[in-house]
Amino acid sequence: MTVSYTLKVAEARFGAFSGLLLRWRGSIYKLLYKEFLLFGALYAVLSITYRLLLTQEQKHIYAQVARYCNRSADLIPLSFVLGFYVTLVVNRWWSQYTSIPLPDQLMCVISACVHGVDQSGRLLRRTLIRYANLASVLVLRSVSTRVLKRFPTMEHVVDAGFMSQEERKKFESLKSDFNKYWVPCVWFTNLAAQARRDGRIRDDIALCLILEELNKYRAKCSMLFHYDWISIPLVYTQVVTIAVYSFFALSLVGRQFVEPETGAAESGKGPSPALGDLDMFVPLTTLLQFFFYAGWLKVAEQLINPFGEDDDDFETNQLIDRNLQVSLLSVDDMYQNLPPAEKDQYWDEAQPQPPYTVATAAESLRPSFLGSTFNLRMSDDPEQCLQVEASPRSDLPAPSTQTPLLGRFLGTGALSPAVSLRNFGRARGAPRTPHVLRLRTELGGEEPASRIDEAEESGDEALEP
Repeated sequence: MTVSYTLKVAEARFGAFSGLLLRWRGSIYKLLYKEFLLFGALYAVLSITYRLLLTQEQKHIYAQVARYCNRSADLIPLSFVLGFYVTLVVNRWWSQYTSIPLPDQLMCVISACVHGVDQSGRLLRRTLIRYANLASVLVLRSVSTRVLKRFPTMEHVVDAGFMSQEERKKFESLKSDFNKYWVPCVWFTNLAAQARRDGRIRDDIALCLILEELNKYRAKCSMLFHYDWISIPLVYTQVVTIAVYSFFALSLVGRQFVEPETGAAESGKGPSPALGDLDMFVPLTTLLQFFFYAGWLKVAEQLINPFGEDDDDFETNQLIDRNLQVSLLSVDDMYQNLPPAEKDQYWDEAQPQPPYTVATAAESLRPSFLGSTFNLRMSDDPEQCLQVEASPRSDLPAPSTQTPLLGRFLGTGALSPAVSLRNFGRARGAPRTPHVLRLRTELGGEEPASRIDEAEESGDEALEP
């Protein structure tokens, strides 16, 4: 059964995630404890062998080998390879879940478009939705070990009510070397076409809508089957596994606490003086590193096929039960079984406001979000709010304003892409900005000089190079 802890982390509080560390079912401890104990036992055997069974000369040779293994382990790009692989597996895991066929949309369309309150109409709707559920059961039998254990043979599918004996004979009479999960979908389309001819489906638009929803449903069944068929390339899985195992095989030898190289103790230098300076019997950081990296690999191992029987694998049997019950209820008991239409309690209210409880009353006092710029403080100057023409007239001469810096490099006749505030406020010769002049005329006179902060000299007063 899937381990759900959503309620435990509904609020961000102190120690919210820490409380999850004490769980056993679905935890990393349950997945990793055997490998962790094996790694610790092998490390202890090598440590005891080095400390108690080797001669001084053998210890010297072993120390050289340990330092070599320690340097070699750092050359393996474990974080990159493992991180990319786990990301790929997690994305594939979620895509497989979204590919599980659910009959919710299809059952609503059948209930709305297939008419008839008599026994024939009821039988037609129930048969259509049963065919859809049968297709999902057949494809889940092909990919999920839980479903296959529940329905090991087609006789079990018949006994469960997804298929009749006649349908089973018809199904088994179809000779094909491939998976036949699509057969109920073909039965569905033929039955829907017959219902259209009989008038149970009143127009072609309704028939087209039903078949479109069926095709979406069948596409998910097909995608689920192909996810099971086409796995992540084996070579990638092998590369990641070899990288992790090689790293910790080297760490078993290289992370031993050995004596330093000759002369390293006196000079304080050497490839790994920390290993010789501090002699610890328990390699805490190495064990943590094994816990993280090997646990990362275990996550990928569990998620790469979510249709097994692990703690966090998909509950396919419960999905089958839910889909059958909900879909039959929708097309049968709920067909034209409507409550009477009544006026709602906000019928005469222009701004309905549902009530709050005491625990949520404070939320009603918060103002509504109207946009990030709604409370932006604008200028109080009415002149800033006047509208002006944004595009200049094409019959006016192009401006020849320069900036002093461009004048040094381009010469005195070069045009400038910028317009200074002085040139923008004062017109020399022919008017270059007629919309600003019209604005000044409307405001009654020339703008005070104090309102314009001249940032630079005009192009005519450019500095000489």
